[in-house]
Amino acid sequence: MARDLVYLVTGGCGFIGEWIVRLLLKEDYVTEVKIFDLNESEAIKLLRTASTAVTFVEGDITEYNQILSAVKGVDVVIHTAAIVDILDIFPFKKLEAINVGGTENVVNACLAMDVSYLVYTSSLAAVGPNTNNDPMVRVTEDTLYPGEPSLSYGRTKAQAEKLTLLANGQQTRNGYKLITCVIRPSSIYGEKDRSLIDRYKSAKANSNYINYIEPEHAEKNFTYVGNVAWMHILAARQMQLYPNLMGGQAYYAYDDTPFKQRFKLNHELFTEIDHTIQIGRRIPYWKIWLIVVIQNLLKVIVKPFWSLKPFMTLSILKLVSIAYCYDTDKAFRHFGYKPLFTWLESKQRTCRWLKQEIQGQKIEKEN
Repeated sequence: MARDLVYLVTGGCGFIGEWIVRLLLKEDYVTEVKIFDLNESEAIKLLRTASTAVTFVEGDITEYNQILSAVKGVDVVIHTAAIVDILDIFPFKKLEAINVGGTENVVNACLAMDVSYLVYTSSLAAVGPNTNNDPMVRVTEDTLYPGEPSLSYGRTKAQAEKLTLLANGQQTRNGYKLITCVIRPSSIYGEKDRSLIDRYKSAKANSNYINYIEPEHAEKNFTYVGNVAWMHILAARQMQLYPNLMGGQAYYAYDDTPFKQRFKLNHELFTEIDHTIQIGRRIPYWKIWLIVVIQNLLKVIVKPFWSLKPFMTLSILKLVSIAYCYDTDKAFRHFGYKPLFTWLESKQRTCRWLKQEIQGQKIEKEN
């Protein structure tokens, strides 16, 4: 495998992107990590002391010339930049411009600048749930699951996936080949997952009870952010050794986090730092459905004066009520992926961060 490689991570200041950058800085074959994002985070600024060169490039993924300039001299691109929007908060045109148009810009820049390898961060949402909300239970990458994704976000990720995979094997400007693959994470948890803090506060405000909507059969996949990032690192590395095997392939991201409903995962995490948290009662589907419908009506009424942010949509309500998960070892078979962190380590690291954040907010509030 080649050494002294230059990597570019789009969205490198984000939840997954920052982890990818940190792991890349530990790899001795990487000589420089370039980060392309709208704004440089404080965490990324602190990484400038690393022995491997860290270069921040401020830019917008929808501006082709900006990404073209960032890609110059790069060997491997890991493209994580996207809008993650499961509540349909953003207009579809904006989602499409960033998630699809931005990916098209990255692909074209790679071809123009002779980049050899591109790893794209997609999502389980690119596969489904479909508009019929058919369940998907313990499937693999080879399982046929027909139909269009029901979420606008999922549709844009599916389009971006297609662009990336169609680019596999295409010739670059000077006659080299671009090798591409796709990583599909599901629900990701870990340090800096702000939704965990919101859910913990919600439980505390509800007399220490976690109420829930999901039925018992509605299993989901959850993956620790460090393991999602590690899969990207291994995929980008092993593509150089097995381009014919990995090129044009999609891989679900997984680790040994148990299959379960989200409220059970939250309970297991929260009780590590607060033993008073308990699982409460299941809220009937019809009641949440009615609340969402009323909220949608209010949203239309107040639209001229106020932008009402939904706590849930009918699409998400349907999603949390069905089983939707995968069970695969394709990444292990193709490029030797094994989780970098066990379930116990993932839980401990997440809970340590969560405890620090909650204590910090308490101190800030008291002062």
